Amino acid sequence: MMILELAFTAAPERLAARPAHRSFLARLHEEGRLLAAGPWGDDSGALLVFHVERAELEVILDADPYYRTPGVTVAGIREWVPVVGHI
Repeated sequence: MMILELAFTAAPERLAARPAHRSFLARLHEEGRLLAAGPWGDDSGALLVFHVERAELEVILDADPYYRTPGVTVAGIREWVPVVGHI
């Protein structure tokens, strides 16, 4: 699994791009490639949990222009190996 952490600024382009991005995420979730995603409570960024390998995550990032939108920064990408929970 891969964890993607995003950092946000108040750039208006980010909010304009968000509906298309969320539709893209909904499709990934339906396909089983995205387990969960959502913003931090203070809207300073977001956390996304993907059920994919790193190479596939790179393809996903390239396919969604949101990750290159002003106001959105990829703050971190990490592999995650859960030991508790049903995933």
